[in-house]
Amino acid sequence: MAAEYFMPQEYLHHLGAVLPALLRGAWIAVYVVVAAELIGVSFGLIIALLRLSKSRWMNIPALIYVDLIRGTPMLVQILFLYFGLPSLISAISGRPWSIDPILAGILALGFNSAAYVSEVFRTAIGSLDKGQTEAARALGLNRLQTFRFVVLPQAFRWAIPPLGNEFITLLKDTSLLSVIGVAEILKEGQLYAARTYAIFPTYIGIAIVYIVLTLSIANVLRYVERKLKVPT
Repeated sequence: MAAEYFMPQEYLHHLGAVLPALLRGAWIAVYVVVAAELIGVSFGLIIALLRLSKSRWMNIPALIYVDLIRGTPMLVQILFLYFGLPSLISAISGRPWSIDPILAGILALGFNSAAYVSEVFRTAIGSLDKGQTEAARALGLNRLQTFRFVVLPQAFRWAIPPLGNEFITLLKDTSLLSVIGVAEILKEGQLYAARTYAIFPTYIGIAIVYIVLTLSIANVLRYVERKLKVPT
């Protein structure tokens, strides 16, 4: 049987044909990442404050959470939330229970991100000059007001570069959600490749979409850093 070859025009044809599906997947990926990052930043800030607390009752659980998340692969966390947790709830309640794959993906990425974001905030808050908080207290601000108006704005400013890197990392990690059926970029590409057997052009298209997204986000972050004059 004669070998079959893809001609250049066939590569271009498949690249153009798969692009609409990849763009649909890109919208899903961006939606998941934005929602997950909101969870990661909010929960991560809480964990950072618990880590900075002098109370062992607050510090130790936060430390265990960070070590647990950072010590297990994200894929395991995704599978646990989508398969393991529903199985446990079904066994306890005696009724079938399931979770939407997109919701499971958002929660898995968000809780994973929170562990790393907490370290970013902990470092940023810890690096601030103590004299600023003392000056704020001298001006009559209480502890909450000092944190809200003095500490938190500066911590966010210092945390922008690592938070941006975390966002880009999460975007690439959405490819792991294909294992639970989320129709993100990789999953859409896999479905197209399974139908057409156009493996090489499909994965070239997937790589191009990821590169365009990550470079676009990186350029936006550089612009924000320049505007806010973030130290590097």
